[in-house]
Amino acid sequence: QVHLVESGGGSVQAGGSLRLSCVASGYTFCMGWFRQLPGKEREGVAAIYHSTGEPVYVDSVKGRFTISRDNAKRTVNLQMNNLNPEDTATYYCAAAVRGVCPALSDRGYDYWGQGTQVTVSS
Repeated sequence: QVHLVESGGGSVQAGGSLRLSCVASGYTFCMGWFRQLPGKEREGVAAIYHSTGEPVYVDSVKGRFTISRDNAKRTVNLQMNNLNPEDTATYYCAAAVRGVCPALSDRGYDYWGQGTQVTVSS
């Protein structure tokens, strides 16, 4: 069992920045960030591989968001710059500990965090 604890959500104005962090209690080989609005499907935002550090992003955040991880601290971060109101959502951290990295698909992740709210006002 791996527990994920997210932090860093909040409210900002459009154009502002936030940094989300997620700490895992155990080993993970692939971690990702997802977001979801009430009544909407969960959307993959960014993911990163443990071994290579290679990131993958959904098109809507490329150039604005940066995912990074510190394997020693079992932490994955999501730096979000130039935020806009369309980025408003609950953000979830996810971790895979077996199989193939699901990347931006929410199928295949083994563990999920509790979510942290990000609100961007215009």
